[in-house]
Amino acid sequence: MLTKLDLKKTFKTLYNPSAKEFSVVDVPAMNFLMIDGAGDPNTATAYKEAVEALYAASYTLKFAIKKQLGVDYPVMPLQGLWWADDMKDFLTGRREDWRWTMMIMQPEMITLAHVDAAIKDAQAKKGLPGLARLRFEPFTEGLAAQIMYFGLYRDEGPTIARLHEFIAVEGGALSGKHHEIYLSDPRKTAPDKLKTVIRQPFRR
Repeated sequence: MLTKLDLKKTFKTLYNPSAKEFSVVDVPAMNFLMIDGAGDPNTATAYKEAVEALYAASYTLKFAIKKQLGVDYPVMPLQGLWWADDMKDFLTGRREDWRWTMMIMQPEMITLAHVDAAIKDAQAKKGLPGLARLRFEPFTEGLAAQIMYFGLYRDEGPTIARLHEFIAVEGGALSGKHHEIYLSDPRKTAPDKLKTVIRQPFRR
């Protein structure tokens, strides 16, 4: 009998926050496929390779787990941690100096052995250069503030600024990296309808 998981429903507060007001969440440890890189996400070859590898490995895992364990689940959304060595470059939009970790969360039954086998399988079928750079590890974000954002990625600046102001009013200080969760496919979604969770960890 097939068991179905709806991880976005299980973690609804993390993947479907309000778009009208900021919320504070405590994000638990979860396991991710991750890949690091640098450069403008619109033009850097490394970014394109990273996203291709993450999806290839994630879908290979999904089908393997369905066959081996009888568990079916949707591949989770692409997420990104963003920063710059000089954060002024990040805030002012100097994208060529941006650094990033792109990642996709995996269900808790996924093991390193599953991941290694999936990467090997995906590499044999697709030969994607980014697959060799993937890693699988837990990520614990902890206390964070977030909001749902609708619109173009390049126009997020004012919302990010307001998020930082909200954290300051809450008596917090920014900690960790700017975090985005991409809930829409930009190839199929009107620019003003793109849904992105914008999140910032902080400490009190």
